Amino acid sequence: GVEVGPQPQGVARADVLDKMRKIVKHGLDFVQLFNEGKEFPPCTIEVFKIMEKVDYPRNKNGEIIAIIHPKLQDQDWQPVKEGDPLFLTLDGEVIPYQGNCTVYPTFINEAAYYEKKQAFVKTEKIKLTAKHLRSSVS
Repeated sequence: GVEVGPQPQGVARADVLDKMRKIVKHGLDFVQLFNEGKEFPPCTIEVFKIMEKVDYPRNKNGEIIAIIHPKLQDQDWQPVKEGDPLFLTLDGEVIPYQGNCTVYPTFINEAAYYEKKQAFVKTEKIKLTAKHLRSSVS
């Protein structure tokens, strides 16, 4: 599957549709080249691995008591280090990130995830290495 976004629910955006078409075309080009016997050399790529989902701070009744901090809003895939602001309480108190490694939040403050109790997803950046690849069918 391919998910290209973010975009609000029920909205069709030309720029996002264009990105989706390009990535599907690249995928189909790869399949065609692979099926034709093209050999792909080894490679290393950086990817983001999901660590955990992070909920909004809540009170004892389960009500949200803080919102995404303005410095984090719209910063998907950007590094967050210990002490960087994550949330802002309704009283104006900053709740910082407390962790021992840099993380890369994504799906930050997405409306579709409020009901799932998800403010954002913490990811870590890792490298994946692929060996050379070639179809065994010629």
